[in-house]
Amino acid sequence: MSSLSSVWYTRCPAPTPLSIAHQLGWIDRQFEAAGVAVHSIRDSKDKDVRESHFTHALDHSFRQGGNIPPIWARSGGRQTRVVGITTTDEFQAIIALPGSGIAKGADLKGRRIGVPRKPNEAIVDFQRATALKGIVSALSLAELDHGEVELVYLDSKEANLIERGNAAFLGLKRRYPYGDELLALAAGKIDAFFVKGAEGLVLANQIGAVVVSEFGFHPDAKIRINNGTPRPLTVDLKFLDEHFDLVTGLVATVARVADWADANPEDAVRFIANEIGVGEDAIWAANGPDVHRHLTLTLDDDQVAAFDHFKQFLLEWGFIPADFDVHDWIDRRPLDAASRKAAA
Repeated sequence: MSSLSSVWYTRCPAPTPLSIAHQLGWIDRQFEAAGVAVHSIRDSKDKDVRESHFTHALDHSFRQGGNIPPIWARSGGRQTRVVGITTTDEFQAIIALPGSGIAKGADLKGRRIGVPRKPNEAIVDFQRATALKGIVSALSLAELDHGEVELVYLDSKEANLIERGNAAFLGLKRRYPYGDELLALAAGKIDAFFVKGAEGLVLANQIGAVVVSEFGFHPDAKIRINNGTPRPLTVDLKFLDEHFDLVTGLVATVARVADWADANPEDAVRFIANEIGVGEDAIWAANGPDVHRHLTLTLDDDQVAAFDHFKQFLLEWGFIPADFDVHDWIDRRPLDAASRKAAA
């Protein structure tokens, strides 16, 4: 085994146990005990390093967040492994303005639905994929398909900005989503669009939107699966092969968050809200009153099946370059080892 002086990590602005473990200081302490420094990909000044948030290109790195970028990276040949999955359901909806005549899913037939698009983006256009999956899910519940609506693509020249504190963010941590869609809706260019999560709920509330179709907590996982549901914890294969004990320790540390959050629900929601950059009430509303009980790190068969279904959607819509076996992407050894250690 080679020596290791540092590792890279990144997480999305979303409810994840990795984010909470980081904010509690557990991640730094775990690696510091092994003499390993921890560096944040999102906070790097190097553009190539920051892009690894999407590409997973850095060796000795780990990530938890939206699943489209890691699926895309794995499809493109990047050797990574899923060592844990968290399923935290969230608000997902199609919204429209009052007075539009759109009150339910069936009313979307023949109407214009906005879809954000970055035509010059070299990295996977995860926001477009997310919107399309939400739209397809909503239409299916109304027994419609995408051919029965007009998909209006809203092109943006702006790349995926991930540098925290970027001057373009006006002092905030990040750029909130749905700006292009909101402008198009206000200008009368579209009739409805997809939103999700706490940011989507806040926006819908702010404009007094009609929630045309809401399906973030639908009992059918194939309806509600999207970029944020579920969220994988991934590591690169070199890290796993060369430093299995460190990866097992990482998994054990992240897995501890579930019990902590269950005992400290208000603190857990405060950490989630801080990560996303919204009020705590938005987290309770968007993720439900039991959000603190849905931060468990597992590798259940239904979660893996959900990934397989979503991978197929991304393949059919041309978001990923090649097929791959999702079951081969899963490595249960670190979670099994962490579970045995915890039980002992």
